Amino acid sequence: MRRETDIGPDGRLPDDLVNGYREHGFVRVRGVLGPEQVERFGAAADAYLEGHRGDSLEKGGAFSQLVNVWQADQDLRDLTFDRRLGRIAEQLAGFPVRLWHDQMLVKEPHSNTATEFHQDRPYWPHAGDRLPLSAWIALVDVPPERGCMTFLPGTQDRSGLRAQDLHDEDDLFAVDPELRWIPRVTVPLRAGDCTFHSGYTGHMALPNSTDLARLAHVVIYMDAETAFSGGSHPVTDSLGLAKGTRLDGDAFPRPWA
Repeated sequence: MRRETDIGPDGRLPDDLVNGYREHGFVRVRGVLGPEQVERFGAAADAYLEGHRGDSLEKGGAFSQLVNVWQADQDLRDLTFDRRLGRIAEQLAGFPVRLWHDQMLVKEPHSNTATEFHQDRPYWPHAGDRLPLSAWIALVDVPPERGCMTFLPGTQDRSGLRAQDLHDEDDLFAVDPELRWIPRVTVPLRAGDCTFHSGYTGHMALPNSTDLARLAHVVIYMDAETAFSGGSHPVTDSLGLAKGTRLDGDAFPRPWA
């Protein structure tokens, strides 16, 4: 039996979800993957994690972060390059986007560590860009106790803040104290569901207190006109880019275009 999906026969989202994303800075999209895709991509993620845990960029223990898996695994490449996801990202953004990078974000069973409130965009060496956005795809059921995300609605307009400490529960609120009083929205996901959120929307992920690893595959989209700011980042550090260079070409493709 096919799971309910929010994606129409034309591959687009209904207007209410698009408007909700633009108002709140995030949206839940049900059924972006069917059961067979969940099984295929979940198995691929499990196998990839088994061989690459030591490659995680996150060293603080909150989660494992494996970046640009599309370059190393064909199944996960197919997920990252999924045309429906890319076209929905462009529908939500309202302008052409390209891949910034993908990543697996894994919380091991009983890790019991939260990923504290933060914005994504301050970490990235981008310039001249409009709002980036991420598709956070659940490859297993992710109820609150398995580490689903909580969002601060309407914070997608809070640009210009420094990068925040993912391990300090007060750091985002030290940067902008008003954010502490915004009502928070926690979004559990079934396997195959996803959220899209803006790179400036404040969010956190709860601890995983269950017996099952939380597997999420994240595809991060940036404005197709984004240029390199000259800052340091694992994705760009080895590319030898000059400041002001447009982030395009084979490293930052648009396979859904």
